[in-house]
Amino acid sequence: MNKFTLIACIAIAMLSSCTAQKSNENLTESGLNPAKFDTIIDGTKAVKLYTLKNENGMEVCVTNFGGRIVSIMVPDKAGKMQDVVLGFDNVADYINVPSDFGASIGRYANRINKGIIVIDNDSIQLPQNNFGHCLHGGPKGWQYQVYEAKQINDQTLELTMNSADGDQNFPGNVVAKVTYKLTPDNSIDISYSATTDKKTVINMTNHSYFNLSGDASTLSTDNKLFVNSDSITPIDSTCMTSGEMMAVKNTPFDFSTERAISEKIGDTTCEQIKNGNGYDHNWVLKDKGNINVLAAKLTSPKSGITLQVYTNEPGIQVYTGNFLDGTVKGKKGIVYQQRAAVCLETQHYPDSPNKPQWPSVILEPGKTYTSHCIYKFSVEK
Repeated sequence: MNKFTLIACIAIAMLSSCTAQKSNENLTESGLNPAKFDTIIDGTKAVKLYTLKNENGMEVCVTNFGGRIVSIMVPDKAGKMQDVVLGFDNVADYINVPSDFGASIGRYANRINKGIIVIDNDSIQLPQNNFGHCLHGGPKGWQYQVYEAKQINDQTLELTMNSADGDQNFPGNVVAKVTYKLTPDNSIDISYSATTDKKTVINMTNHSYFNLSGDASTLSTDNKLFVNSDSITPIDSTCMTSGEMMAVKNTPFDFSTERAISEKIGDTTCEQIKNGNGYDHNWVLKDKGNINVLAAKLTSPKSGITLQVYTNEPGIQVYTGNFLDGTVKGKKGIVYQQRAAVCLETQHYPDSPNKPQWPSVILEPGKTYTSHCIYKFSVEK
């Protein structure tokens, strides 16, 4: 090798090193490459990855495709930063692989019986995409649509959904907003609002899949769970509520005292466990409507990471990832197995449009729908 060839090789090596270093500098704390989220949908709707950070080093990444939380980096009991939610590392997978990972769900979170709502004596047929029911707003709910995004500052992201009259056959032109705010106490403060020009139904939530161990290849059933509730809204074999309330005392659903999810999730002598294939139920919160009272708490004994949930909603859906089946590959190439995560979805009760005895989900013109959820992270050592 002559000296000119040697010099050329050194130059190429240095250039490659600089390029790799620059590429690494562009990655988020969770290892995401924002370039993999840049795309245009329907010719005009820009999709990007947005990053929120606070003074403690906590990081939350959100894509405006579906208003989805993609990653949450929080410290564990050893002080090491861990990503505690499931998801994908590129927007193509969010578009092409059916999932609700991290999504801002609308118009109606959870299920509507047989996809039928009646408004002012007018019966409206919605899509039937889950056991004959309408789930999470239908197969093209807001989790599969593009929110307009405005990053207010390093800690705040505002997302806006302009949902046309007839979107998934729901009535009314609706303008909905989701605001993510990362606070100094390591909380993700989520505020929802919506207005309409025609009477409609609204029930929004966040559908993050939490694996608080930071290792999504492991199950989350060892997590300890507390729910501030004395009852659930029981379901049938199609996961549809009956309109009744069921006391949780002396059942596998009693988490009024913190205990491991694994303790009774396999108790198939319980009809409700069989119907949900585990836990996939709405808990009726004792202090419904009080944002200052703890609604639920989830703790990983492995990492020490704790998630506290506060809400002004009357209910919370606890879903233990029962329908994850090892066919979906997420971030870092990890295959998501059954019960690899726990979802804590603050909400009005499932099928409330058809249960007049429950808190109303009707939104009328001139009124504003609001909902509030706080996910607060800390460590138990």
